[in-house]
Amino acid sequence: MRGIVYDGESTRLVDGLELADPGPRQVVVAIGAAGLCHSDLSYMHGLYPVPHPAVCGHEAAGVVERVGEAVTNVKPGDHVVVTTLASCGVCEFCADGLPTLCRSTLANWSKPFTLDGEGIFNFAATSAFAERTLVRDVQCVAIPDDVPLTSAALIGCGVVTGMGAVFNRANVTRGQAAVVFGVGGVGLNVLQALRVRGADPIVAVDTAPAKEELAMRFGATHFLDGTRDDIVEAIGAIRPASDKAVRGAFNAGGMDWAFDCVAHPQVTWNALESLDWGGSVVIIGVAAQDAEFRGLYGRLTQVDRAVMGCRYGTISPHRDIPQIVDLYRKGLIDLDGLVSSTHAVDDWETAVAELESGAVARGVLTF
Repeated sequence: MRGIVYDGESTRLVDGLELADPGPRQVVVAIGAAGLCHSDLSYMHGLYPVPHPAVCGHEAAGVVERVGEAVTNVKPGDHVVVTTLASCGVCEFCADGLPTLCRSTLANWSKPFTLDGEGIFNFAATSAFAERTLVRDVQCVAIPDDVPLTSAALIGCGVVTGMGAVFNRANVTRGQAAVVFGVGGVGLNVLQALRVRGADPIVAVDTAPAKEELAMRFGATHFLDGTRDDIVEAIGAIRPASDKAVRGAFNAGGMDWAFDCVAHPQVTWNALESLDWGGSVVIIGVAAQDAEFRGLYGRLTQVDRAVMGCRYGTISPHRDIPQIVDLYRKGLIDLDGLVSSTHAVDDWETAVAELESGAVARGVLTF
C-alpha cells in the first residue's frame, strides 16, 4: 500500500508498505481522508524529537476494516474519526475524563508498518497519510455515515483543538469578550465555538488581511490586521474600560479571553496586554520546546489574570466528538467550509505548498 514517509532527511510517497495484523484491542482503519496540519510540516522538517522513519499524518477519518478480538466499540464498516489520544483508559486522569493528561499518550511509538522488510514507526499514534493504519480501539470514535469523511477528518485535530479550547479549557460563557490570534485551521474553530457559546464581541487577528472574509464567516464580529503597530490599542478600543478611557487602572478594559493559536512571543505578549481584569490567555499554538515568552507580573497578580496552556482542546474524544458531530448535523457549526482544497495522495506536495503559503484553511488528502 501507499503512504507518505519521513526518513529523517526527506519526505516521499512510497508504495509497498505493509501493515501488521491487529492485536486484541487494535483496529485497522482504511483512511478515507486526512487533513494536512502545521504539525505534520514540523515533523517533516525535523523539528520534533520523534523517531523516524515514520508514516506521517495525524488528522484522519475512515472506515473500519478489521478489529481485534477484544474490540467492542466499533466494528468493520463503521465510519470513524481517528484521534491521536492513545490513552490507557484506567489511570486517574482517564477516570476523571481528562485523557489529555494521561501519561500513556506521550512517546507511545511503535512500528506497525514495514517497508522492504524494515520496521516503520507511526506518527502521533495515528499515521494518517497511508491507505490503512493501525490504531488502538480507544482512538476510534464512530460517526454517522452521512458525515463526509473529508470534513470528518478535520475533527481529529484542528476542530477539537480549537473548539475544545473554548468549550473545555476556557468554558466561555455568553456575553464574554474574546480575541483570537491566528485565523488558520485551529483559529477558525475557536471562532465558531465562541459563536456557539454566545461570546461578544469576537475579535479575529491575523497578519493576512485576506483572511478577513473567512474569519467573519466563521464567527468573528471584528477583524484586525495583526501587522499594525497599535494592535493592542485597537483591541482595547473595541471594548474600552469606560466611556472616558480605553484602558483603566491596571490596564482595565479589553477582552475576557485571548486565544493564542500562534505561540509566538510577540503574539503572546499582545494577547496578555489585550486582557481585561480577570481575563485569561489560552495558548493553543505549538512552539519549539525551548521557546520563551515574556509578560508583566503586574498584569497577573493584582487583578486575577491568567496564562494557561491547552493540549488538544482538553478533550475527552468519546464525549466531545459526538457532540461536535451533532452540532454539525444541526447546522450550528460548519465543517465543510473548513476544507479549502482536496488532493489525491499522489498530489500531496501541492497540498504542502498550499499550507506553507497560508492560502488554505485546511487542505485534505484523499485515498
